[in-house]
Amino acid sequence: MKRVIATLLLLTAPAQAQVSSTAAPVANSSGSVTNQAVQVVPARQFTNTYGGGISCQGATLSINPFISTTTGWAQPYESHYNEPVYDTIDVIGAFDPEGNPVPDGRPDNPGDILFYKPIRTGQKTNLSINGGITATISIPLDRHHVRTCRKAAEKQVALLDATLADKRLNYEIARLKNCAGLMKEGVMFHPKSPYASICADVVLTNPPGVLPPHTHSIPTFSKTAETSGVAKPTQQQPSSPASP
Repeated sequence: MKRVIATLLLLTAPAQAQVSSTAAPVANSSGSVTNQAVQVVPARQFTNTYGGGISCQGATLSINPFISTTTGWAQPYESHYNEPVYDTIDVIGAFDPEGNPVPDGRPDNPGDILFYKPIRTGQKTNLSINGGITATISIPLDRHHVRTCRKAAEKQVALLDATLADKRLNYEIARLKNCAGLMKEGVMFHPKSPYASICADVVLTNPPGVLPPHTHSIPTFSKTAETSGVAKPTQQQPSSPASP
């Protein structure tokens, strides 16, 4: 029983402890920070126009190089400053046992400046040049309208090609007719003319049903030939071509 009571007293007794701690951290830091920001403004997407009021937009990659400079300086600017050099000579001020003057540990002429020593301040202008590249990608989210616009653009291009081919055909036919009409009238460009190539590939031929100039051999018979039964050929006479 005594042991149990002693144990309870030990457990219930207040604990007394003396703790002594001293913390005196010291931290010193110094520095300078220069923040530079580059603003990227979203640009308008490139638009391809195909005529007929059809304009399509697609994905756009924009690459923008940039360069920035930073200059820092201090005012007033001082390249050197003069540091005073004091007189620290200590010759007299005390006496030894024999009565002779001896140094006493203090300058004989306190505050006297012997000369000034120039010291560089290290002050300078800071210049920094920073360069880089910014890139942005713009992609249309509505792909259905993009595909529809591309189909319309392809049809518009095909229509423009057909229109160009039609105008080309009209030009070639007009050139053929005009050159042929002039050649029928006996008018043509001189071979050395710079415009002789306009009608150089036009060939004039007889149309169907029109005979070219030709000659026929027409036989004639005389009375003597009739009695003898022998025909004498006559000279050939040219005949004019028949008109259509």
